[in-house]
Amino acid sequence: MAWGYVALAALVEIFWVVGLRYSGTFLQWAGTTVAIISSFYFIIKACEKLPSGTVYAVFTGAGAAAILIVDILVFKAGFTWITLSFIALIVIGVVGIKMTTDEADQQGGD
Repeated sequence: MAWGYVALAALVEIFWVVGLRYSGTFLQWAGTTVAIISSFYFIIKACEKLPSGTVYAVFTGAGAAAILIVDILVFKAGFTWITLSFIALIVIGVVGIKMTTDEADQQGGD
């Protein structure tokens, strides 16, 4: 369940980052604020079961990759193969961190 909280936090991060960029009305800013609070709530819940460094690394890496993909697909940002390569590196890093954290939890763990 803790990894689910990390995934939810990264998903909600997309909405608040877009909200920070495009909000113009009070209602839009209120929604952005709710998204920020929700995202950090999910991070706090994940940190109750997982190491905070791992949670933060996975959250920022997954969020950054997802936001870049949304920028390319929705907001028509420029796309290059080098950009795709760097997204792949982020995804590989996030998967590696998750795999090593699971091993550490099984060896030492709760």
